[in-house]
Amino acid sequence: MHQNHYDIIIVGQGISGTVLSSTLMEQHQKVLVIDDGNKKAASKIASGVINPVTGRRIVKTWQIDDVMPAAVRIYKALENKLYTKIIQQCNIVNFHASEQMQKAFEDRIAEDPTYLSTSPLQDTIAAAFEASFGYTVIDPCWLVHLENVLTAWRQYLIEKNALLEDVFDFKKLNITTDQIVYDNYTAQQIIFCEGAKGQENPYFKQLPFAPNKGEALLVKINDLDNRYIYKKAVSIVPWKDSIFWVGSNYEWDNYNDDPSPSFKEKTMAALNEWLKVPYKVVDHIAAIRPANTERRPFVGMHPFYKNIGIFNGMGTKGCSLAPFFAEQFTSHILQQTAIDIEASIDRFNILATK
Repeated sequence: MHQNHYDIIIVGQGISGTVLSSTLMEQHQKVLVIDDGNKKAASKIASGVINPVTGRRIVKTWQIDDVMPAAVRIYKALENKLYTKIIQQCNIVNFHASEQMQKAFEDRIAEDPTYLSTSPLQDTIAAAFEASFGYTVIDPCWLVHLENVLTAWRQYLIEKNALLEDVFDFKKLNITTDQIVYDNYTAQQIIFCEGAKGQENPYFKQLPFAPNKGEALLVKINDLDNRYIYKKAVSIVPWKDSIFWVGSNYEWDNYNDDPSPSFKEKTMAALNEWLKVPYKVVDHIAAIRPANTERRPFVGMHPFYKNIGIFNGMGTKGCSLAPFFAEQFTSHILQQTAIDIEASIDRFNILATK
């Protein structure tokens, strides 16, 4: 057998590629991850929040009752494996922007209080914000320390000789019915976890990708409790020590991955109106998210090229969705079990054509 033979090649080591490669390796698969170390990849600048409640209608996030427990379990297992802090409970204090939103939360709690409470805030937190219309606490929420998990897992892959640090080149890829050949490496299957680059993948570019630009400010706030996430017009999320991630936005047209002055101006205006303690902007970051028109993941093997798969399209919810669907996809690959119909790429007939 070729000395560089693997069971599965994974392209991309964002949060999707990280949890999928980890889950496959837990099932004794020999995995090679190919990743170029792009510092502006979406996973590297995302907030890492797992929020069980979403939208103006204050509904449960899709699949959250299954997704969140799986994410917590898998990230905690990675913590033990990698000896680094990866996940912590970090509830959201949702400040109401209007009397209408205050009433909407009150009605939602009266109907179904799951994940919601009106627990009193510490005086220091209450004093840090303008809160004319009150607040609701979303509990539990979780915060994934993406820099820690991505860095630690990359080092683990290096130690296991399971990482090829390079830009993936489709010209080096040869697909046969029996195996995958990439440069000097062979494998039984290849799975693409490319994030926003997926829209350029010749095997999956027909999928309804709708990538969008997200931005955030990194802000130093000395007088704010970093055990909570704070949300109103923007979200203030603990990042590191007294640095907080503040964002984010969605830009769908004419975007690039450069920070925009208009976002910084708008975000600072929101902070000035809401935050009552001093802050200082220390950085401004931006990236292109791997979203899609359906807001549901792309998971599965190509209907024609049976040894080529995709694990992508997680959008803004990669931290919560990726672990659950990584386990589901791993089971599908190894035991031919079903993938959730709303996440499976089998729902797209267009891929069945060559």
